[in-house]
Amino acid sequence: LQKILILLHVTACVVVGKTLLVLFPSAMKRYLLKQGEKSKMYQNPKFGYENWGPTFFSFKYLLFVLKVKWKRLEDEAYEGHPAPNTPVVTSNGEVRHLFDFLQDNRPLILNFGSCT
Repeated sequence: LQKILILLHVTACVVVGKTLLVLFPSAMKRYLLKQGEKSKMYQNPKFGYENWGPTFFSFKYLLFVLKVKWKRLEDEAYEGHPAPNTPVVTSNGEVRHLFDFLQDNRPLILNFGSCT
């Protein structure tokens, strides 16, 4: 049921976005550029709006967003329930799963950090 609701929501957003992109291309370009500023995409001079702007609200965009949102459903944790076996990336870039780090009955401690 959650996947169906996500499908309907994302599809509606893509249809509305694509419609606005066709009807108001300059306004949508300004909007997308403003969103790009938040993610610092504009800082690369070789990666302009023409490279990424038209990809928004495409079929590939729809499939990508659905894949990410559906995958996140599997990663939700609830109090009193077992932890999900979430994929994690080690410091050397290797993708593993959370349960790979369990050792016997010892507690597992995750330390999250940021490097900016």
